[in-house]
Amino acid sequence: MAAKKKPTVAIVMGSKTDWPVLEFTVKTLKEFDVESTVKVMSAHRTPHEASEFAENASKNGYKVIIGAAGGAAHLCGVLAGHTTLPVVGIPVKGWALDGMDSLLSTVQMPKGVPVATVAIGKAGAINAAILAVQIMALSDVTLKRKLVAYKKKMAKDVLKADAELQKELEA
Repeated sequence: MAAKKKPTVAIVMGSKTDWPVLEFTVKTLKEFDVESTVKVMSAHRTPHEASEFAENASKNGYKVIIGAAGGAAHLCGVLAGHTTLPVVGIPVKGWALDGMDSLLSTVQMPKGVPVATVAIGKAGAINAAILAVQIMALSDVTLKRKLVAYKKKMAKDVLKADAELQKELEA
């Protein structure tokens, strides 16, 4: 029996209610055979645990942290403030402002504490996984090959859709 691969991406969400968005991140990482750990931690309700997790992430084998939060969305900033690892932030729609509050809270970081912020919701969840893979592919040729194949498949799918549309328009 093959040993399970050690997770290299940590996914930290501010609330379990963020899972319907974050499951797209996990699914996308699995397409690249990248293992992840998924945790619920709050910048406001469990600040010590979130800080400790980020401080130890590198020595625990993680290469990238993906954070997601709605509302005030301070989680990614707390994680980024306690690690030298790249942090990718996913703004999640909260109870107000259709996710714009989360977007601004995630993207507006002070100098020296970057959070690479992606789109709100599902597209952002998928893009966060792709960005994590791209970061790790800088030093992993297998991941780089998988990324090249992924991009080629996307292009092929678009060209196929265009060909189908052109046939419909000719009819």
